[in-house]
Amino acid sequence: MTLEQLKYPIGKFEQPVTITKDIISQWIADISSFPTRLKNEVNHLTDEQLDTQYRTNGWTIRQVIHHCADSHMNSLTRLKLALTEDQPTIKPYYEERWAELIDSKNMPIAPALKMLEGIHERWTALLNHLTEEENGRIFIHPEHGKTFRIDENIGVYAWHCNHHLAHITETKKRNNWK
Repeated sequence: MTLEQLKYPIGKFEQPVTITKDIISQWIADISSFPTRLKNEVNHLTDEQLDTQYRTNGWTIRQVIHHCADSHMNSLTRLKLALTEDQPTIKPYYEERWAELIDSKNMPIAPALKMLEGIHERWTALLNHLTEEENGRIFIHPEHGKTFRIDENIGVYAWHCNHHLAHITETKKRNNWK
């Protein structure tokens, strides 16, 4: 596999020209089912397997799992800010630095899996009840220098779930792990 394929096993996020209710529903289903899909792929892995990088100079599977908990916690917060404030500027964080902290590098994955379960349950409840107007609300991401609509961000995070899950499933395939 090329480095690009290892980095982006499902490709980069491509936003549809028109975001329909059906597309949003599929994205929400992907977000909702992520904790279960992830748990099914990683619960049986050994510490040695969890500490395997998904690519050279990449994160370990353990770091990917903890990153998802960190990232999705931030996304839920950003959603709530966008729903309760007028075009809030969100605070970015250094995900690569967070991934190097001891809780991401050395802790068991069970706490991150529990976090994801709770975060996604609450996140999905909100997403399933958004109005069309709420889907159009925005937040400002200073790191990217642009605004994001809530509906667009739902797609980004559905992709994010599937993207990191593919890092894990592809690593398992390459290593012939069950």
